[in-house]
Amino acid sequence: MTIVELIERKRDGGTFTSAEIHWLISTYTADEIPDYQMASMLMAVFLRGLNARELAAWTTEMMHSGEVLDLSGIEKRKIDKHSTGGVGDKVSIPLAPMVAACGIAVPMISGRGLGHTGGTLDKMETIPGLRTALDPAEFKEILGNVGMVMAGQSESIVPADRRMYALRDVTATVPSIDLISASIMSKKLAEDLDGLVLDVKVGTGAFMKHEAAARKLAETMVGIGRSHGTPVVALLTDMNQPLGRQIGNANEIRESIDVLNGNGPEDLVEIVLALGCEMLRLGDAAPDDATARSMLRDTISSGSAMEMFIETVIAQGGDPVVIESPDLLPTAREQWHLEASSSGYVTSCDALELGTAALRLGAGRATKEDDIDPGVGIELAAKYGDEVNAGEVLATVTYNDHAAFETARPMVERAYALGNSRPPDRPLVIGTVR
Repeated sequence: MTIVELIERKRDGGTFTSAEIHWLISTYTADEIPDYQMASMLMAVFLRGLNARELAAWTTEMMHSGEVLDLSGIEKRKIDKHSTGGVGDKVSIPLAPMVAACGIAVPMISGRGLGHTGGTLDKMETIPGLRTALDPAEFKEILGNVGMVMAGQSESIVPADRRMYALRDVTATVPSIDLISASIMSKKLAEDLDGLVLDVKVGTGAFMKHEAAARKLAETMVGIGRSHGTPVVALLTDMNQPLGRQIGNANEIRESIDVLNGNGPEDLVEIVLALGCEMLRLGDAAPDDATARSMLRDTISSGSAMEMFIETVIAQGGDPVVIESPDLLPTAREQWHLEASSSGYVTSCDALELGTAALRLGAGRATKEDDIDPGVGIELAAKYGDEVNAGEVLATVTYNDHAAFETARPMVERAYALGNSRPPDRPLVIGTVR
């Protein structure tokens, strides 16, 4: 077989055998298929999809493209969480230490930003010295010694996904239920988990714009987990506006520190608690939501979650000084304030416009090779449902490149709309798939 033949077949709506998928993934991982041909294959899959048999084989081959972790030597229950991506979504950063402080081992393999959505690794790497490229031995050692670890796709752990992830970001093939499911579940199944909680975002700033598509994605991933003997729970959560008040890498680390200090914004804290409850229940650490919430809040009031976060930062080579003094994190030089043109209520704080604006400022990547500017971002002074007066600041943009700011500014302006009456409330958690 040849890669061209396989691309043609999928382009025309054909299917692959398990042997062909094995050849495709293993050959690409061995650098015998160039990126441009795999990019063409990803577009064909995006357009034509994978059936259930193909998807199972694709996920399995991705998982076995590198080393599969053996965490059987760690006695604690091993529970992870993964988000499908959103704007201002820094949930993993405070959530992991809170859950780990409750006695659950949290082996977290995370990703980088995709398009207008931020990535946990990019945010964590704003902490000076912190390494997210860990080999399996380091990963297991930190998890065993600390109780949590936050790493990326190293050369030896799911290398096929690490490479395809970057290609999808720059070839407009991100919003594919099949590719998203295989990407997420291959990483998670390689972690030797006892359970997984998924945060499937729904709305303008998510890759799944509508609840039906998000539910299908959730059901697909829960099904993949079930077929591999791994319990999976998925929460569908709102992403019509950014989560929290901060967008941008260093900005979101600061806000995560606020959460761990008990000062986080209400919507962000609620999502952290909702996901944390599911993680504790999957890990048999709490019998019900009320107990789980109490345990999670206790990690904040006692300081044990913050201690866990600092210990993890140190274990991964990071400088803990910035945790105690977040002002030392990178900050952009210039500021611009968007002010309300009239009095009223915020009826739109659009996540897609704001996420794309942050991308243009340099908080994300437009191409695979782009560098991240960790100090740029957007602070939201007002969000959906808030009452504002004419002249009040709605959002503050921090930037370093004036030309980049000029492309981002109209997006920030379009993101906001004001009305004369308070808009209806929107639930943060839309549904659950088990």
